[in-house]
Amino acid sequence: MENNQQNWTEVISSETSLLRLNFKEVWRYKDLLLMFVKRDFVTFYKQTVLGPLWFVIQPLLTTFMYVIIFGNLANLSTDKSPKVVFYLAGVAIWSYFSETLTKTASVFTTNANIFGKVYFPRLIMPLSLVVSGLIKFAVQFLIFIAVLLYYYFVGGKVHPNGYILLTPILLFLMAILALGLGMIISSMTTKYKDLTFLISFGIQLFMYATPVVYPLSSVPEKYKFIMLLNPLTSIFECFRYAFLGSGSFNISILGFGALVSIIILFIGILIFNKVEKNFIDTV
Repeated sequence: MENNQQNWTEVISSETSLLRLNFKEVWRYKDLLLMFVKRDFVTFYKQTVLGPLWFVIQPLLTTFMYVIIFGNLANLSTDKSPKVVFYLAGVAIWSYFSETLTKTASVFTTNANIFGKVYFPRLIMPLSLVVSGLIKFAVQFLIFIAVLLYYYFVGGKVHPNGYILLTPILLFLMAILALGLGMIISSMTTKYKDLTFLISFGIQLFMYATPVVYPLSSVPEKYKFIMLLNPLTSIFECFRYAFLGSGSFNISILGFGALVSIIILFIGILIFNKVEKNFIDTV
């Protein structure tokens, strides 16, 4: 009887695990990440008349609308800060978070054709969305700084302080929170398609649960505890406190927000690594 056992020279097996991040492999594909960033930027504005000028027009129009609706008609508090710079601060950082979350939440469904044809670290795709969002944020942040400087030199009630140095940390926390939530939602939409219809609606509701168009000080005391459970609350309050000198800053609340963001990112990575193995069969 012949011996059917064969000695294989090479065995190909999956090295992925739920906790595997493999940042070395991601770094090797950094050129691909930059290519995806360029693709997102070019394709989004390729067929628009004004192109990248929308980076400037969109936050200004949104701020103008907020000033009229929330500042004048609803007469919401801005903690004695000028309305324009108060709302522009909220618009700039909320736009980065919401757009990163929205795009990451559909990363599997919108890129299924690429995932099914060629191998690359799947984490590259959501990371590219985080990076591409920074380009738009940088433009809007410069607009905010320009308006802030105007009010500062004309004697407006803005008082920038040393907490401005925390800006990179605040931006990082927003990025990992959006990345974590986006990967969780994206992983779920591969099986439950109905969730795609709820994303934009859910993000809009989330905005009103975040102090974007109002300060935390205007929230009734009995609801403040609920608001502080939102990790974005401390980020928005710290950002406005740093640049406008209004609102409040509490390092323990910011630490809680950071912890929640890290936990959500960790959960998102676990679910993402689990779904990426067989998502192409369900998309």
